[in-house]
Amino acid sequence: MNKHIIDAKGRVPGRVATEVAVFLMGKNRTDFARNRIPDIEVEVVSSSQMMLSAKKLRDKMYSSHSGFPGNLKRRSQEHLVSIKGHQEILRRAVYGMLPKNKLRAKMMNNLKIKA
Repeated sequence: MNKHIIDAKGRVPGRVATEVAVFLMGKNRTDFARNRIPDIEVEVVSSSQMMLSAKKLRDKMYSSHSGFPGNLKRRSQEHLVSIKGHQEILRRAVYGMLPKNKLRAKMMNNLKIKA
């Protein structure tokens, strides 16, 4: 199993997430196929030292809905960082960049994020 280590220190979460998503999908390999998960593990280190802008921390909202009427929850990025940490911001960004199919959860299992 190939292992890629990405340092997120001083970088914006979206730029790190695109790099991670390319590795997880295997688009950097010559034997790329959309219906196969590559034998790659991606580890992101120093995610707590990513560059998060104060405006985005305040303004960016994450939504979740339980399916019941009136149960839409909207939380700011700042709230998410205080509860779950910087790793959750990166995890959600990568999750949104992967293909929306049955392979997405399996690709996410190959991602390890360390503070």
